[in-house]
Amino acid sequence: MAESEEEVDVLVQRVVKDITNAFKRNPNIDEIGVIPCPEARYNRSPIVLVENKLGVESWCVKFLLPYVHNKLLLYRQRKHWLDREALADITCTLLLLNPDFTTAWNVRKELLQEGALNPEKDLYLGKLALTKFPKSPETWIHRRWVLQQILHQFSAASRSRKHPQGDAEQADADRSQRLSDQLARTLHQEMKVCSDAACRYPSNYNAWSHRIWVLQHMATGNVKVFHDELSSMRLWVSMHVSDHSGFHYRQFLLKELIAELSQTPASTTRGSAVPSSSPLHHGHARANGELSGAEAAGEEERRLGSTAALQLFHQEVELCSDLIRAFPGHETLWSHRRHVYDLWHRWRGEHQHRCGSEPDCLNNGDPGPPKACAQSPGGEGVNGQRHAGEAMEVDGASLPDPRDSKRLKRGVRPPSAPALPSEHGFVSGILDSCCQPEQRRFALAYKKWLDTVIGQQP
Repeated sequence: MAESEEEVDVLVQRVVKDITNAFKRNPNIDEIGVIPCPEARYNRSPIVLVENKLGVESWCVKFLLPYVHNKLLLYRQRKHWLDREALADITCTLLLLNPDFTTAWNVRKELLQEGALNPEKDLYLGKLALTKFPKSPETWIHRRWVLQQILHQFSAASRSRKHPQGDAEQADADRSQRLSDQLARTLHQEMKVCSDAACRYPSNYNAWSHRIWVLQHMATGNVKVFHDELSSMRLWVSMHVSDHSGFHYRQFLLKELIAELSQTPASTTRGSAVPSSSPLHHGHARANGELSGAEAAGEEERRLGSTAALQLFHQEVELCSDLIRAFPGHETLWSHRRHVYDLWHRWRGEHQHRCGSEPDCLNNGDPGPPKACAQSPGGEGVNGQRHAGEAMEVDGASLPDPRDSKRLKRGVRPPSAPALPSEHGFVSGILDSCCQPEQRRFALAYKKWLDTVIGQQP
């Protein structure tokens, strides 16, 4: 084993070069790790590459990490010069072993801004670091910075497009399509990275927060992506019933979808001082014959949005009920049910205040006359998982876009809305059938919340 300073320098330089060569030989490495090995038993490289897995023997880490750390600090202090290629190799080695070293990420930011590094390459490095350190906050922060640079490039490319004609117009359309496809691939990759990190570390708040950030910045207004995410998450939460962060992400998806479905069409509010949903407006319209085409389309869109939102709430409450019965004693499930019912209660009040009256489909006691309601076959989520409605009880079908009227089935009675009597009945059933102390405690706490918070509100 090397002992002198010169021998250590030679050893570490060789190891850094071996790591660089490993990535050149196999650009599809998908996981890194440290191989327990107290001492060097063979005269060979401590870098092991098997299929797509890269391992570093533990005995060399105590020499390798201080060396690259000191090299980088000397460079930042302008006491030692390193060219761009050497900087990229040293920071790569350092971040694979210690991804929370902020200085190394900052150096790579400078290299990216100078054009010496590819953003996709840095995302790939962060992905590998997360396989060993899935909760590394600095890695997630750097990923968001890189994604912002990619989004800025897309925005700049969009602004640079003028109004071309002929062949130039076709070339511009092809370029725009390539950019859109690239952005979709990046979004898909980020969802997979977040999912893998969440599976490696329970309640990985950093991973789930990053996933929310990605949707907020890269899928704004894309209802299909949110629908697919909500559908693909059903199986995940059913297998991780104690993961608070995962359920928080599901609550974010539900809230965003409800907000999107609740948007009032602009065509129903323009050109009239009286809201189109008020009885006076409807009576005046009926007196003159029927609603105009734009108003009728707006009313239909709003009705379909309300029905789709009601179906979302119904499916989520059913999911909570199934999981609570199947996995008793998990506080996460009861907290999620409380959030869902609170969201329903607030949405119902806002909808009633905005429309002036409560539609039949939102009536707690009676779901109302048959209205449009739909369920589509299980779709493929962003994570690449396909879910069928018959796969398992908690794995329901994804909700279709309520604005696509061609996919909606007519004459199907919508599901009943959540209501205090039904919630009290569910709690009573849990208390009567379950003897587990934790489950009873959570059920009583939920019942108390219903009585003291929801029951006191109008």
